[in-house]
Amino acid sequence: MIDPTPNETKAMAKGGQMGGEYLERIGKSDLATLSEEEWARFLDAVVTGYCDHLRALAAKDRNRLDAMAPEVPF
Repeated sequence: MIDPTPNETKAMAKGGQMGGEYLERIGKSDLATLSEEEWARFLDAVVTGYCDHLRALAAKDRNRLDAMAPEVPF
C-alpha cells in the first residue's frame, strides 16, 4: 500500500494481530508449513481484521464529524 492513511496503518496492525492470533491458535509460525485450508483461514483473519477495523475507525470519524456539524458556519 502506497502512502497509507493513519486509519489504514492502524487497520493493518489490527489485521496482522488477528493473523498472529490465528497462527497461535493452530500452533504454527512458519507460513510455509500451512496447509491450503490453514492459509485460507490465515488470510481470512488478516483481511477480516483489517476491513472490520477500518470500518470501525471510519464510523468513529463519521460520528466525530457529524458532532462538529453544528459548529460549521456554512
